[in-house]
Amino acid sequence: MSDPSAASARANLTLPPVARLADAHSRVNVADIAVRLFQAHGYEATSTTQIAAAAGVSRSTFFRQFRSKDDVIFADHDELLEQIDMYFALEHDDPWLAVCDAAALVFERFRERLEIVRVRDLVVRQTSVLRDRETVMVSRYEKVFSAYLRRSLPGLEPVIAIQFAAAVIATHNFELRRMIRAIDGAGLLDPDGLAAQLHAVRNRFAGGQAAAGASELLVAVFPASALPHDVARVIENRLRSI
Repeated sequence: MSDPSAASARANLTLPPVARLADAHSRVNVADIAVRLFQAHGYEATSTTQIAAAAGVSRSTFFRQFRSKDDVIFADHDELLEQIDMYFALEHDDPWLAVCDAAALVFERFRERLEIVRVRDLVVRQTSVLRDRETVMVSRYEKVFSAYLRRSLPGLEPVIAIQFAAAVIATHNFELRRMIRAIDGAGLLDPDGLAAQLHAVRNRFAGGQAAAGASELLVAVFPASALPHDVARVIENRLRSI
């Protein structure tokens, strides 16, 4: 089993072609401008015309990029989901870990954009229609993650794939919200810390599936002088590496 602290590095997904990447970044830039306008003037009071003018694009260009004002605020999620689809199209030795890596990638991207992500969080919490859209966005990640597991592990019970996807996303979102709403950085997880937590989630699910298919025996030998907490620590580390 590879080191969970390397998850964010393994999740450095293949970037889309340059033209598509530029278009994605353009959409995210427009979304960031919209978020600032929503913060300054309120979501309901801000029109698509105002967003387009502030972003320096025409209304027709705006509506080519976004279906509605509701869509604009979550443009970076659309980009991330596309990159996750590309990542899942690659070969992975451990599909459970691949899902954890994808979640770690999302966390890292939002950590890099923490200032604007914090502004968006405030706007979303103040706007019921955006809270509803955020719930829909979470369900999109769950569907992508569980569908990938079911494709990669054909014998897996669908409910296990759904439960695992939900557990990964719940763990990610808990730490993401804690980071976004923290007064200072004390005690917050970095991407490696999140990777370790997701690794533990993976072990609860993947470990149980492995046990259902085969029995494994771990034998440990220690000198009589070994301290109990040292024995427990070594065994725990060994089990985590299986």
